[in-house]
Amino acid sequence: MEIQLSQEIKGQVPDFKLGVIEYKNILVGDSPQMLRGRLQLFQESIYFDLENTPVTELPGVQEWRTIFKKNGKDPNRYRPSVEAIYRRVQKQNYLSSVQSAIDINNFFSLQYQVPIGIYDLECLNGPVSIRFGDEGEEYVGLNGRLNSLERLILSADENGPFGSPFVDSDRAPVSLETKHALQLIYLRPSTDLHNAEKLTESLMNMFVQIHGGEATYHILK
Repeated sequence: MEIQLSQEIKGQVPDFKLGVIEYKNILVGDSPQMLRGRLQLFQESIYFDLENTPVTELPGVQEWRTIFKKNGKDPNRYRPSVEAIYRRVQKQNYLSSVQSAIDINNFFSLQYQVPIGIYDLECLNGPVSIRFGDEGEEYVGLNGRLNSLERLILSADENGPFGSPFVDSDRAPVSLETKHALQLIYLRPSTDLHNAEKLTESLMNMFVQIHGGEATYHILK
């Protein structure tokens, strides 16, 4: 699928990088015990780390809060999705296993302190653009609320916005019926290209190991 990055984002966030992975012929299901166990243990470890470190001082959270604020979104009202996950862990409201695709998203988001979205490709139409939300744009998110997208970095297809590093819409979630998927990793701008590729490829390989199918990736910058 063709994916384009807006010139405005390039101007506002010069080191912006997006890991893009496209999956074909995957099988989504219950997570294997290995993944469920790693997700649980990792959250317990993070909980103890956060006893001495405020969530907002985590390097990845800090970078994405700065991006939100710079572009006109108050990060105290519109928290990057990775910050929201860390705050849950801080309260010992641990993420439980949902299904294999979501669990991998959450695990890597916590590990690398970056927002990650995954979408059912069959729910998307035409080329995808990564851009800032316009005045009046909004969608119902997976949080069950109507969310304003103005000045948020978002992903949109021919039918409009469907995802963002704040919260994804309820239009294209990956489900147990999903066979083809698009994964977007909102990499930390400070990550150099070599490490951005390593992180993206590592996520892709683990995903295919669990779900089968074929995958390709690239870094959009």
